[in-house]
Amino acid sequence: MAKFLDTTGVSYHLQQLINRANDKLILLSPYLKLNERVKQALLDREVFKTNIRIVYGKSELQPEEAEWMRKVKSIRLSFCKNLHAKCYLSESEAIVTSMNLYEFSQVNNVEMGIYISKAEDPVLYQEIVEEVGRIVRMSEDVQISIERVKLKEAPVVVSSPGLVKAKAEQAIASESSGHCIRCGDTIRLNPMYPYCRECYDDWSGDDEEPEEYCHICGNEHSSSKVKPSCYPCFKANRNKLEWPAA
Repeated sequence: MAKFLDTTGVSYHLQQLINRANDKLILLSPYLKLNERVKQALLDREVFKTNIRIVYGKSELQPEEAEWMRKVKSIRLSFCKNLHAKCYLSESEAIVTSMNLYEFSQVNNVEMGIYISKAEDPVLYQEIVEEVGRIVRMSEDVQISIERVKLKEAPVVVSSPGLVKAKAEQAIASESSGHCIRCGDTIRLNPMYPYCRECYDDWSGDDEEPEEYCHICGNEHSSSKVKPSCYPCFKANRNKLEWPAA
């Protein structure tokens, strides 16, 4: 019989599902940013030659994720444009859940899900297999290639004798080059609306809820709905953009 999972239960059973997979493992998640435990579990599956398929639904895969997956030969990566479902499936069990395969979601969000065992719920399990198969068939294989670009060295400013610090990039960006402050994906530049649609749906409504990225430059930075950028970006764009009232 299907089992209800809270946030802790989803994380635990997902880890166990990956660890127990032998023949196949299919992970459907719109957003990807794997934590170290999941990465290690997937590497362990490679030793057993488990066929791993990961399907995601955002066009901008984080470079560090793409680079890591490129090194794991057993992972086959696919992109499904309208994917919103989150489902994790092996040859013997499945989890249907609200939780993305995304590090922030696993640590910070309140999630829930349903655990299904093939042995106890063969009909329900098979229905999930068929729908997951349909999603996989409509997805497109992704060939991962990483091209490293050498960044320009930032100019330095001497503010006092003996004190030298790098000048922050003043990201006066084009209309479409903002970043979601939760997942870092590229979105329209507008500090009043610094979330992508997916993350906005997950947002609690708390203007001071801590987030991870600067809306303008996209670098990792402690931000929030009311303070969506790092200070250098705010200073450079203070009079060019509309900002939330702190």
